[in-house]
Amino acid sequence: MTDDWRKDRIGTALRGENPTVLRRLDASFAVIGDVQFLPGYSVLLVDDPDVRRLSGLPRAKRLAFLTEMDRLGEAVERACRHLDPAFRRVNLEILGNTDPFLHAHVWPRFDWEPAEFVGRPVWLYPPDRWSDERFRLGPRHDALRDAIGEELDRLRTTV
Repeated sequence: MTDDWRKDRIGTALRGENPTVLRRLDASFAVIGDVQFLPGYSVLLVDDPDVRRLSGLPRAKRLAFLTEMDRLGEAVERACRHLDPAFRRVNLEILGNTDPFLHAHVWPRFDWEPAEFVGRPVWLYPPDRWSDERFRLGPRHDALRDAIGEELDRLRTTV
């Protein structure tokens, strides 16, 4: 997997060239995270690269984005609970401090996490968690990708 798509995550998703896309949703793309030190980490990308914040969307599309954030969160929760008995919960965040486009983070949390990080934001994990090759998204995450995608499909039919 080359990193060129990282420079234009939404544009490459719109063109079908972003390898992290799990599903195209109505107002967004559900993608699996580049790093997987917390297996199942996913991101919801708005489908318009010019939208910088939630308030930049018309009301109907804003509600669709939030509904899809909820759907991705539940899909990650279901998949992680099924694959890892130590799954604890999901944290949802819309921050926008680094990437300029609207996106939401979906972080699964587990009982096996180091005690010093359990009650703290994921962003306080050491920098090596974000850059270490052993946590980089790869083929070993295919079953996890499939499980989250299947849950997204199931949840679409129940809405």
